[in-house]
Amino acid sequence: MSDSPDNGLKDRLTRTLRQDLQAMHAYAVQPSAGLVKLDTMENPHRLPPALRRALGERLGEVQLNRYPAERTDDLRTALAAHAGMPAGCSLTLGNGSDEIISMLSMALVPGSVVMSPLPSFVMYGMSAKLLGQRFVGVPLRADFELDEAAMLAAIVNESPALLWLAYPNNPTANAWDRGVMERLIAAMAEHGGLVVLDEAYQPFAEADAMAWLLANEHVLVMRTMSKFGLAGVRIGYLMGRSSIVDQIDKLRPPFNIGVLNAEAALFALEHAAEFQRQAASIREQRVRLMAALQRLPGATPYPSQANMILVRVPDAAASFAALKARGILVKNVSPMHPLLADCLRLTVGTPDETGLLMDALKDCV
Repeated sequence: MSDSPDNGLKDRLTRTLRQDLQAMHAYAVQPSAGLVKLDTMENPHRLPPALRRALGERLGEVQLNRYPAERTDDLRTALAAHAGMPAGCSLTLGNGSDEIISMLSMALVPGSVVMSPLPSFVMYGMSAKLLGQRFVGVPLRADFELDEAAMLAAIVNESPALLWLAYPNNPTANAWDRGVMERLIAAMAEHGGLVVLDEAYQPFAEADAMAWLLANEHVLVMRTMSKFGLAGVRIGYLMGRSSIVDQIDKLRPPFNIGVLNAEAALFALEHAAEFQRQAASIREQRVRLMAALQRLPGATPYPSQANMILVRVPDAAASFAALKARGILVKNVSPMHPLLADCLRLTVGTPDETGLLMDALKDCV
């Protein structure tokens, strides 16, 4: 008797697909229909109606029958000017930061060590493992600061080809001590590796990483337009010395930035003042939410330089469920790492959304 179809397909998967892939969990996106969405660190503000109309008219003139061409180069130039990219550097584009993370992992010598503090952005480790690199995570301290001694020891022992440092970090939202960052950057210079400073949340932080890019040839800076206010457009970019970035750019898929995405991003940069106003509002609401959390019995919020706040509560699972029942979706990050036990990550929303969240937290924590 022949094997059943199910057994045949199972055997086929065993023969053809990687076992480590089959053992992994896919990146989960929470359903959010009908809920106040405060789980994925998006800018909650839409463009004013007049700018929406202008953008719509402009996108209507884009030639959708043509592959992206010069407009992508225009976007690179505009982003370099917006970021203040130093002379001698180049910029490459990704379909969001995720694609750039994959490009960097792919560019390394096979079997290289990729290092990051933990907890941090999950895609650093996931991309490294899927692309044949060895990922080494170094736990943060209990207060979510970098463990300098452990990081330096790991650099010496592992000689990583690439060190990821998110500044500010996700999901902890804090910007790490700059002195510690500088010493880690110096250690990576001594051991011959690259450092990528992930500035996804730069619009909400008090400082940026551009001075490190200027001073260190082995440092690259990655940014995204997602937190800027274009999460749906999927534009990430990487800046660094031309001799490095030009090699990474060889891995960029042809036409990876669609014509509508490029045009929307150029439009946004031309109206950067509106997005700066939105970021200022988010920073104001972050102060308001932090003050409410500090007054909330049983809650321990942690310092934030991003558009989110990490808070420890007595029972994160129960609080998450209670908030969702009230129509508010946040992120329970407890399963991500033992240091995050009973922690919720709260995206900073509009003034109205912040008010709803503050009222709900009184009953749900």
